Formats: sequence, C-alpha cells, structure tokens
Amino acid sequence: MKARELREMTNEELMVKLRELKDELFQLRLAKAQNKLGNPHQFKLVKKDIARILTILRERELEAES
Repeated sequence: MKARELREMTNEELMVKLRELKDELFQLRLAKAQNKLGNPHQFKLVKKDIARILTILRERELEAES
C-alpha cells in the first residue's frame, strides 16, 4: 500500500487498517511456525505497511500539537 493512499484515509480508517495488518502479521507468524508459509517476503511487506501507518499517525499527532 502506498503512503499516498494511506494519507487520504482518516485516523479511524488507519486504526482499522493497522489492526488488520497486525492480525495478518500474526497469521504469518503462525504459518511460519507450522512450516506452511508460502511467501516469506510477505513479512517484509506487512511490516513496512504497519510502519507507514504508524508514521502517518505520528505526523498527524505532531501537527495537532503545533
């Protein structure tokens, strides 16, 4: 997911997306533990999307403070 797309979302939508990505990361970890992981590159993609969302939320938080 691109940062541009995420910036168009509201904070509530970002929080929902964040929860979905964290659940997906958990499912990937379970699949890895069971040796059923199809695409190990998916870990990297999900973690980067989580980081993007957290960064955007933090930027908005700092803008609101100033």
